Amino acid sequence: MTDTVTRAAEILKGHRESIDRLDAILVYTLGERFKHTQAVGRLKAEHDLPPSDPAREAKQIARLEELAIQADLDPEFAKKFLNFVIQEVIKHHEAKQKDA
Repeated sequence: MTDTVTRAAEILKGHRESIDRLDAILVYTLGERFKHTQAVGRLKAEHDLPPSDPAREAKQIARLEELAIQADLDPEFAKKFLNFVIQEVIKHHEAKQKDA
């Protein structure tokens, strides 16, 4: 390999190692987030509260879009990601209410 190809391979390896660490952080962070949302779901089920809160969800989406802009992340991507997470949480909350 040429020096430039070797150097590119080293840089690529460093980026991939960082990506792997960040992926682990994301997974553990989502795990921690879902522990809290599951607790919220149990609380809502115990008190017969609705599984979703559209006003809070809208505020959270707007907040995340602003954070995305500050982080130089596509806000549309951030919005789609949070919507996905919210839908998963709502499904869990609905399931908890059926069990209650």
